[in-house]
Amino acid sequence: MTDSVTKPIRILLIDDHAIVLAGLRLLIESRPGLKVVGEAGNRAEALAIAAQERPDIILLDLDLGRDSGLDFLPELLLAAKEARVIILTGVRDLEAHRRAVSLGAMGVVPKEKAADVLIKAFEKVHAGEVWLDRSMIATVLAERSRPKKVDPEAAKIAALSPREREVVALVGQGIKNKQIATRLFISETTVRHHLTSIFSKLDLSDRFELIIYAYRHNLARPPQ
Repeated sequence: MTDSVTKPIRILLIDDHAIVLAGLRLLIESRPGLKVVGEAGNRAEALAIAAQERPDIILLDLDLGRDSGLDFLPELLLAAKEARVIILTGVRDLEAHRRAVSLGAMGVVPKEKAADVLIKAFEKVHAGEVWLDRSMIATVLAERSRPKKVDPEAAKIAALSPREREVVALVGQGIKNKQIATRLFISETTVRHHLTSIFSKLDLSDRFELIIYAYRHNLARPPQ
């Protein structure tokens, strides 16, 4: 058996409430295959521990009192380049969730969800998938849904090239530009050009909207 089979998922917790951190640690370390490698309550601590420990998953609260998790999310991803960020939040602000995904988060879990949902999110995101709360997906789909006699989206989707559809499918899986480039044997610059074209053709503004659009129109699979 190789080390990669038994290696636990290493998790950094970022929350400004000590009781919440203690509860999360107990929950996570009660599950096989998961390990907490650090706890932080503010921006400075989070960046320092992320750089030192290089966790697999960073569980980030958006509201850290004086700090906003959104403000330093890109810095976290630079400090721990292989880490994947999951937002754990009590904030039901769809725009904040949208921005978090646009900045690089691969999952959003509301705090009111059951513990098993969070554990499953760790596993799915660590495997490279996007984890978005089903109720949030439903809300976005409802907001974007408009009854029309003629579906204009079919023409938009038909305008996508085969390569652009491949890029859409990979974005829907939560795969970043560098990994998309590797899979498709193209440069990151070419991936960015494809995304610019896709956003224009589908009338979308960012990766979050593209992920939701892809789920809605069967261009990618939503998380289970």
